[in-house]
Amino acid sequence: MAIAIITGSGTHSLPGFAQDETEALDTPYGPTSVTRGRFAGVDALHVSRHGAGHVRLSNHVTHRANIWGLKQLGATAVIACTACGAVDPSLELGSLVVFDDLHFPSNRLPDGSLCTFFVEPGDALRGHWILHGGPFSEEVRKALLAGAAAAGHAARDGGVYGHVDGPRFNTPTEIAQLAA
Repeated sequence: MAIAIITGSGTHSLPGFAQDETEALDTPYGPTSVTRGRFAGVDALHVSRHGAGHVRLSNHVTHRANIWGLKQLGATAVIACTACGAVDPSLELGSLVVFDDLHFPSNRLPDGSLCTFFVEPGDALRGHWILHGGPFSEEVRKALLAGAAAAGHAARDGGVYGHVDGPRFNTPTEIAQLAA
């Protein structure tokens, strides 16, 4: 299984990523850069959402190009990290949360397009997302939790990632809505 890691703010390079080689790819959704290398002793792929020096704000991230490029290079699982706020006051600053649910009300990317690869009517691969089992891979979640435990790092099993469009921060009303 080829593992892909997508990092966000503050992590344009992945500490411990060795034998890395960056490859520029053209995708149907624009260009992207994917770095191949080894991480923790296994072959891995890495994408920096914001790029070196944080050149892309959240509304400039090419999500579909990034995912397409990872798939093109053989990724079968993606682990993404994000540095985000929390509305749960019991969650300590810097805590690791392995999400099990998602709140993404607009289902649109920053450019306004739908968050899907299947935009053509009649496409045989199109369909509704059925997320009753959760939007995240249970096998990957279990591996992340086990890895955190083995490293002696506390991790919360479960939480809702509440997506909001940037680059602006949330208003107090939006934060209250997310908390509800």
